[in-house]
Amino acid sequence: QVQLVESGGGLVQAGESLRLSCTASGRTLSRFALGWFHQAPGKEREFVAAISSSSGSITDYSNSVKGRFTISRDNAKNTVYLQMNSLKPEDTAVYYCAADTTCEYCSGTYYSTGSHLDAWGQGTLVTVSS
Repeated sequence: QVQLVESGGGLVQAGESLRLSCTASGRTLSRFALGWFHQAPGKEREFVAAISSSSGSITDYSNSVKGRFTISRDNAKNTVYLQMNSLKPEDTAVYYCAADTTCEYCSGTYYSTGSHLDAWGQGTLVTVSS
């Protein structure tokens, strides 16, 4: 079983940057694709970005963050990152990382649907002030 823990959230001003981390324990994270999602107050959880297993050669982003956010992974540290630049007030949300631990060495291209994801972190809050 994989346990995921997010960190790096905080309060920033519009235009600034943050880097979120998602660290795994229990199993080797390199086997799994990893996704980031966010949930704003009063809204449903939405897909943000995903990265394929192993080298992370395949990435996917929502249109709202494309060009501003970058997902990457460091398998030696069992960690996936979300670098968030040019933050906007509408990026304010709790950010979660998630994985489908039933699929090893997968691309994660289906993560944008939010389906088949059975491992979730507890979330980290990002607040962007205007």
